[in-house]
Formats: sequence, structure tokens, C-alpha cells
Amino acid sequence: RGQNVRLASQLTGLDIDILTEEEESQRRQAEFAERTKLFMETLDLDEFFAQLLVSEGFTSLEEVAYVELDELLVIDGVDEDTANELQARARDFLEEQAKKAMDHARELGVQDSLVNFEGLTPQMIEALAEDGVLSLEDFATCADWELAGGWTTVDGERQKDDGLLEKFDVSLEEAQNMVMTARIQLGWVDPADLAEDGEGDEGTETEEAGA
Repeated sequence: RGQNVRLASQLTGLDIDILTEEEESQRRQAEFAERTKLFMETLDLDEFFAQLLVSEGFTSLEEVAYVELDELLVIDGVDEDTANELQARARDFLEEQAKKAMDHARELGVQDSLVNFEGLTPQMIEALAEDGVLSLEDFATCADWELAGGWTTVDGERQKDDGLLEKFDVSLEEAQNMVMTARIQLGWVDPADLAEDGEGDEGTETEEAGA
């Protein structure tokens, strides 16, 4: 097993992690415990009720806060008043965290141009500000991998580059789109040029298909 994993890793250049059934079970148990603790601490729930939420498939505060009320009402012991209270607690906590993140970002000098850019949460803005990305201009100069994370090869060894927004599950494609949108808003890129490039690519593909 070990040799096969090493060989596959060498051939693909990727880190391959194969979990045994025991390791997978341990991972799931740890995940369950982590989510239970999250709901206990943030929603002021006892362990049983928090475990019930996790068992029903809730993985984050956002899910609890913004799902349709009916999805909470199917849980045993949850009536409409309880469901409303759960959502109120979740939303209050999320709003408080968002305010703290934005206040910190403001202290670091973040500018309105970045704050008002669509697609960035207060926590994302805080993470960017902590790394010196304070304006839309700063953001527009970022490479997609700087935001989403990636890999580089140094002296034959692959090294992980942590993205500024990687912990928020921003994909490389999403990072590319956000950076390009910022550049368009700043007037650095003309959307018409992008459309022409796209048409040119389609024409090339058509010619190749015809050949």
C-alpha cells in the first residue's frame, strides 16, 4: 500500500492520502465532536441538543441561522418557538463576529473600496487586511493562487502556498473571477477585450474541430 501511494504521488505530483476504515471513523468522530462543541459554545446548548443538530446534518452556524424553519421543525423536540430562538441566537452570534472582524479591519486601515466590493465577507476583508491588502487596488494586484492557495516547486520539492482566503473555501476559479471583476471596476481591464478574446478562442476551437 505504501509503495503504491508513493509511486502514484510521484507520477501525479500530488499528495495522496488514503484513509483506512479506522482512520476514517476517527476523522468522523473528531468532526462530530468539533461541531457539537461549536453549537454548544455559540448557541448556548447542552451537549445532547448540540449532538442532535449535528446528527441532523447541520455543519455550521450559517446553516442553522438561514435554513428554512421547516428544516429545524423536523428535529425531535423542536417546536416553532425553539426553532426561532435557535435561529436568533445563531444570527446574533454571526452578526457579532462580522462586526468584530470589520472593526479590526478598519483598525488595520482597510478602505471603503474593498469593503464595498461584492463577494467579500467581513471575515475575508479582515484576513486580507491582516496581510496588507487594504484597498480594491491592492486586491486587484493579487494572483488567484495568493487568494485560493496552491502549490509551487522549489528545488524539486512541492511546497504548499496558503491562500489568504483559502480557509473560506474560495476556489481558484472564484478567486480568478473576483480579481478580474476588481480589475474591470478599476478600469484596468475592458470587458469588451475579454469578450473578443473569448470569441477568438471559440474560433480557434472551431477551426481545430473542422481540421
